[in-house]
Amino acid sequence: MKPLRISNSLSLFFTLVFLFGFFHREVNSAEKPNVVLIYIDDLGYGDLSSYGSKDIPTPHIDRLATEGVRCTASYITNPPCCPSRCSLMMGQYAQRFGKYGMSRGLPIPEDRPTLAKFLSQQGYVTGQIGKWDIGSKRQGPLQVGFTEVAKNPPKKKYTPSEIKKASLELRKNLNKKKGKSKYICINREGKEVWLTDYDGDSMVEFVERNKSKPFFLYWSPEAIHSFNSEVPKKLSRRTKATGKRGRLGGAIISVDDQVGKLIEVLKKHSLRKKTLVIFSSDNGANSGDGGSSSPYTGGKGQGTQKEGWVRVPTIFSMPGRLPQGKVYDGMIANFDFYSTIAQLTSNWTPKHCDGVDLFPYFMGQEKKPAHEYLFWLNNQLDDAVRRHLIAVRWKNWRLYKKYTKDPWQLFDLKADPREEKNLASQHPKIVKQLSEKHAAWVKTLVPLKNAPKIRRGDPVIPNGHGWEFAKPKSKSKSQ
Repeated sequence: MKPLRISNSLSLFFTLVFLFGFFHREVNSAEKPNVVLIYIDDLGYGDLSSYGSKDIPTPHIDRLATEGVRCTASYITNPPCCPSRCSLMMGQYAQRFGKYGMSRGLPIPEDRPTLAKFLSQQGYVTGQIGKWDIGSKRQGPLQVGFTEVAKNPPKKKYTPSEIKKASLELRKNLNKKKGKSKYICINREGKEVWLTDYDGDSMVEFVERNKSKPFFLYWSPEAIHSFNSEVPKKLSRRTKATGKRGRLGGAIISVDDQVGKLIEVLKKHSLRKKTLVIFSSDNGANSGDGGSSSPYTGGKGQGTQKEGWVRVPTIFSMPGRLPQGKVYDGMIANFDFYSTIAQLTSNWTPKHCDGVDLFPYFMGQEKKPAHEYLFWLNNQLDDAVRRHLIAVRWKNWRLYKKYTKDPWQLFDLKADPREEKNLASQHPKIVKQLSEKHAAWVKTLVPLKNAPKIRRGDPVIPNGHGWEFAKPKSKSKSQ
């Protein structure tokens, strides 16, 4: 039997089909959208000019809103910092893995992918810059799905004479840290640099290096967390605010400057329209540091049962895909970020996610609210008393109490944003409806878990300059 021969024309046909398929895959990869997620520490609802601030100009962040969607009812369901970040990275209520309060050091689950791991599995370069505060002491960014992480630069050490000349407030803070700065770092050239500005340069470097690949960048700066007594006067002078708020305003302006750097580098490489930028905060304002929750009350520290602790500014900006200059008033939560990013980049969402894809709601394709109800349950027994919170949100209503034994309080946030008039006795049916919904939600959760005692080893984020990269996994002998 003679061997089968393929004609030259048929051979050419198969070659063209193969090349077309290869080219098509490459184009699809090149067209994948990028994502930058910016998560500020303790930024209040009333601290941006696009959210009503009159004394702190934030033109670059405002530009994100002008070129995107500004959300007016964006919530952190697991405050404060550590649980908020864990919920963000896992895309679900943190109580689903036993986190009911701060419980710093509690591992995030390994039986479901983090947002970073999900995206790295889809072929994305995943980078992290700044504060971590997620999972256990053995779960750094490189262990949970990030492929590269910006190292922590060395911090300035104040001399005794510098400490002596410093303000009383700064001296107190420096004494707590044995003279070590929080926000002034030393760059590669040995020069002192404001840490937030250093982070901004790292963002630019990440985009420049990965501009030809699909990328996910998570920037969570130390800013604007206290203390802000080191803020350079040249930053504070750019605000109309005074005193503590003036220093806070300087820190916010520095964040805004870095957003400007990001926008410019994206534009430089024609990536702005194909990059989703999400800007938000890990919890509400720290009023003790000059932060504002206006028009709401409460926030970090005192007033943690109030709306201002959990409602935060949030902007989604992607001029190539989302409406520009739109305001979305429906309730959303930070765990929606995962679901939205997953759908945008991969057209599917892992089953463990509590969130929804927000794009159809932003674009008016979905008319119903993104969430009809949102729930809170901070009742970790050994957590700070001020952090205890049991709450439900539905329409304009907010039902809350501090402890299980306490009576429910009910407020109409539209008519009474400062929560000054308790309407529980006037609307018993609404109290019953919302409390029953909360009880039903609680039944879906896992029990409280305790953080394991792990001796501190290597820092979860390496110290130094530049970047640390995930090591490729070695193949087992059986492979």
